[in-house]
Amino acid sequence: MRFKIAVVCSLILGTSCSKNPPDNPLTEALSSENNKIRRVMDNLDEHEIQVRYTRIDRKNDSIIFTDFDFQVDKNNYFYPASTVKFPAAVAALEKLNTIDSLSMDTRFFVEGDSVETTFAKAISEIFAVSDNAANNRLIEFLGQDEVNDRMKKRGVSPIRIAHRLSTENADDVTTKPLVFYLNDSTTYLSEPIINSPIRPIKLKGIKKGKGYIADESLQTGPFDFALKNYYPIEAQTALLKRIIFPEAFPKDERFNLSDGQRTYLLDTMHTLPPQLGYDPEEFYDSYVKFFMFGDTTDPIPDHIKIYNKVGYAYGTLTDCAYIKDTKNDIDFMITATILVNSNGIFNDNTYEYDEVGIPFLAQLGKELYELELSRKR
Repeated sequence: MRFKIAVVCSLILGTSCSKNPPDNPLTEALSSENNKIRRVMDNLDEHEIQVRYTRIDRKNDSIIFTDFDFQVDKNNYFYPASTVKFPAAVAALEKLNTIDSLSMDTRFFVEGDSVETTFAKAISEIFAVSDNAANNRLIEFLGQDEVNDRMKKRGVSPIRIAHRLSTENADDVTTKPLVFYLNDSTTYLSEPIINSPIRPIKLKGIKKGKGYIADESLQTGPFDFALKNYYPIEAQTALLKRIIFPEAFPKDERFNLSDGQRTYLLDTMHTLPPQLGYDPEEFYDSYVKFFMFGDTTDPIPDHIKIYNKVGYAYGTLTDCAYIKDTKNDIDFMITATILVNSNGIFNDNTYEYDEVGIPFLAQLGKELYELELSRKR
């Protein structure tokens, strides 16, 4: 079925469009007296939260997105961490469709690396356990510029992927060659890609905290994120909408993915780690599913599917998710970020992820889910 899109203006807490809406579910959810919500809302300056909740309605052949925002501001910087792996995965799939000799199942390795993989496996590892090495292999295939260009071409903006994750060559602007197995006996070596120099970005909140760890010692002064990746809430939500509901967008804003590629991508986004053979004690169902279930290691019910990508680093937790309950026939989207770094020191690995951040995101998901269950359609 072809959907036509109708995007309703964002409803920003504290401001309005032409008129205040009769109801604002995000206001209600964030007004919860639950302590997991309250302790964050009582300390907004400390936690730098941004939230976009997207209500989804259907009418005839149209799908209607209504975005409700809290403090969402593309000019107010937060570190996106592993959420940037989502655009890398999508861009890699799209690029594969331009090269006749390659597919998702093509075996390859990065020159100088002993690990052989496939594009399908790398994408699965990205969503199942947020594997950094898998993401970096895709960056070597694409280059940073191509990820950015492919996203912007489809209307996913602003975005600036500048570096790899948790590796010594994170900032290298030249990619490493890849060795592809074209068949069992024939290999092909790709050429390195030279990307644009990484230039500082100027945004509010680009410098954070009062100190940071570097060279195993404490440095005084704020930590500067000006050369880091940039992937704000607006862009994260834009990508999620285009992947979940591609037919709701004009053709020039849809990613060039085959039906098989998109099906595989969606499957990997919601498949839980134990279902892929990961140790359930270490990689439990909610290992990378923060909304609704992040504060428990209990199994996620089969009728609830969460298509998402999380990120956590430097005390910042972010989740961008489409949540679908097949039993109760409801679906909605949430994208949220929160900073949990009470001592103001960055890179010291002393953050309140488990104590404050994940409980907040889990409870926020629960509050919005309950509102979805009760709302009239």
